[in-house]
Amino acid sequence: MEYEKEASGIGRGKALSAFALYRPTIYYGDPAGSQHDTISGMKKLTLSDYQALAEFRYQIRRFLHFSEQVVKQAGLERGQYQLMLAIKGMPAEVRPRIRELANRMQIRHHSAVELVNRLEAGGFVHRTRAHDDRREVLLALTSKGERVLGELAIHHHDELRSAGPQLVAALRRVMRDGNESAPQNSALPPEKGRTARHP
Repeated sequence: MEYEKEASGIGRGKALSAFALYRPTIYYGDPAGSQHDTISGMKKLTLSDYQALAEFRYQIRRFLHFSEQVVKQAGLERGQYQLMLAIKGMPAEVRPRIRELANRMQIRHHSAVELVNRLEAGGFVHRTRAHDDRREVLLALTSKGERVLGELAIHHHDELRSAGPQLVAALRRVMRDGNESAPQNSALPPEKGRTARHP
């Protein structure tokens, strides 16, 4: 780069001064209280925005903590339950291969392979060859896997029905604080005490 060439033949102090000339200037917004940062036109979050995000993250973490405890009591790891759920809940048009499961879980391929190996060793899943392409390996739950997953899924479903209103309320707050002019035909269910609008 040009500034590196210019600084190469001068002393350290001068080189740093030369480099400083090319540093981007950072502005921290209008002291008068502008709602927009001057960096890339990004919106400047308010304290209410941060509180809404923190509350939403807290509600998610509460549910995840519940999930971890229930899964642990069943003798499984969190990732193992998630992989079994991904197999059972795979969209009809998606084949249950390790590549697709890794994508659904947002993990690396080799991590998915390790999970499958441990689940197969425990008798929860099994590998089969596709009928139309014998080179393709598909995954399916065993009867044991179906039973254990069914029990865990009921616990999770019941917990979501109980904790769901608080989670939805926290998400509503994030959406409201983040965009006070949000459209009224939101995909979220209506808040308690309000009448849903039908098209």
